[in-house]
Amino acid sequence: MTNVAENIVATLKANRIERVYGLPGDSLNGFTDALRKDGSIRWVHVRHEESAAFAAAADAATTGELAVVAGSCGPGNLHLINGLFDAHRSRVPVLAIAAHIPTSEIGSNYFQETHPQELFRECSVYVEYVADPVQMPRVLEIAMRAAIEERGVAVVVIPGDVALAETVSDRVTVIERARPVIVPSDAELDRAAALLDAAKRVTILAGAGVEGAHDEVVALADRLAAPVVHALRGKEFIEYDNPFDVGMTGLLGFASGYRAMEGADALLMLGTDFPYPQFYPEHATTIQVDIRGSQLGRRHPLDLGLVGDVKATAPALLARLADGRDRTHLDDARDHYVKTRRKLDELAVPRRGSQPIHPQYLARVLDETASEDAVFTADVGSPTVWASRYLTMNGRRRLIGSFSHGSMANALLHGIGAQVAHPDRQVVALAGDGGLAMMLGELITLTQNGLPVKTVVVNNSSLNFVELEMKAAGFVTYGTELTNPNFADVANALGIRGIRVERSKDLPGAVAELLAHDGPALLDVVSERQELSMPPAVTAEQVKGFALYAIRTVMSGRGDELLDLAKANWRQLL
Repeated sequence: MTNVAENIVATLKANRIERVYGLPGDSLNGFTDALRKDGSIRWVHVRHEESAAFAAAADAATTGELAVVAGSCGPGNLHLINGLFDAHRSRVPVLAIAAHIPTSEIGSNYFQETHPQELFRECSVYVEYVADPVQMPRVLEIAMRAAIEERGVAVVVIPGDVALAETVSDRVTVIERARPVIVPSDAELDRAAALLDAAKRVTILAGAGVEGAHDEVVALADRLAAPVVHALRGKEFIEYDNPFDVGMTGLLGFASGYRAMEGADALLMLGTDFPYPQFYPEHATTIQVDIRGSQLGRRHPLDLGLVGDVKATAPALLARLADGRDRTHLDDARDHYVKTRRKLDELAVPRRGSQPIHPQYLARVLDETASEDAVFTADVGSPTVWASRYLTMNGRRRLIGSFSHGSMANALLHGIGAQVAHPDRQVVALAGDGGLAMMLGELITLTQNGLPVKTVVVNNSSLNFVELEMKAAGFVTYGTELTNPNFADVANALGIRGIRVERSKDLPGAVAELLAHDGPALLDVVSERQELSMPPAVTAEQVKGFALYAIRTVMSGRGDELLDLAKANWRQLL
């Protein structure tokens, strides 16, 4: 007879799982030993369980397949929570094996005791505690199917002694993903078409739900004469080869996306959960299409909500729409986008002498030098701003980040999973200095696992996006300064090729050297701390906030900071 842990591994193997991310521990020994004896599934050893969960999230996001992570009891699997929240909110399929203390000790306040099934409930579509071998492998099969079909996290909590117990059943089930085609009813589609035909100025807002539906959305935009605004998570799926794209809106977006939304009298939301209500047009007719009915109307009041997948719904709707629409709104939006794009590109310029490098220029050089199928990961904060504005998607490149959960330190961790899943692709992690320092130990994971991730550090010696938020709210920046090491020296000490660049003139060569290196490499880029990344519409409150910030900064004796701010951003004011 086999034990429960061996049956788990056999089931994972039958379902084409090729790797498990994690950190070993005594309560997990049965599972890791079963992996060792099987020998066909790779154990990807990281330095922190949070990293394992983020890596699994990126693995699932880039492959579309179930990824697996494991943590030992108590603190071990508690460390998984942040990465599992990221995976769950990004709607990618991840299975977590959470080992538990011995069954006989549960409820006794035993060493490292927690209640994982309660702790993981908020970040999972399914979580269950295995108290007896008789529950397995059924619980595992339910968990895997839940993760796959609901595109989320499923957690199996299993004590170490249960994992080592003999199986009651050796059954191994192969789970095939269901692929339904979901389209709204004819009556609903007719009503949507009538609302859109009655509108003079239609704008499309496209999110991550347009994945796989690029051509269908472009055709729909053409029929509607509608500019396409993309949310951040929709960027990689709809921005490229799209003559109707007018950029992003939202806190990270730019003026043309905001204008195209604000000028619409009908807004068609396709596969998006765009969270910021202040960026929706107040008086437009609003139609939302989402595969999840529970999402409808969550962010903005609707005139019509449709449950359907975008790829099937878009052509069904297009067939009902009148042709020959006036294209004035589209032409105006496109003209404004061209002007806005030109202004953004004018900010991505080198600086003279030893002045800190504009992060826009760094992003532009990366975009021009990286491979056509590169996988980019970006830390939350200013690295995501520059990635969203300056990295060009082409249908082959990927852009992964903690875009829904918003966790610091994700870029390197996502990079680990992306590189493990795609060993022959270029993976570039655009990290903030604060984010990298938070999980600096994972650089060792790159060397230990032979992962050629290219880490680019936006080194501005600050929690930069937090500083911008403080300034906009009128606060004097406080508690945000970082005393950083030379990250290139740190990398070299860890067996990683480290490069540091302090002058704009040296940046193109340094980026080329970084990307050409055969193995893991890190580029430490000394960047402008005072760079402003303004939202597309600056509110009166934000203007007031900046004025208060200026007054308070001068009165606190830090007027030189205002001079640095003006010096760094003068080109944005011309």
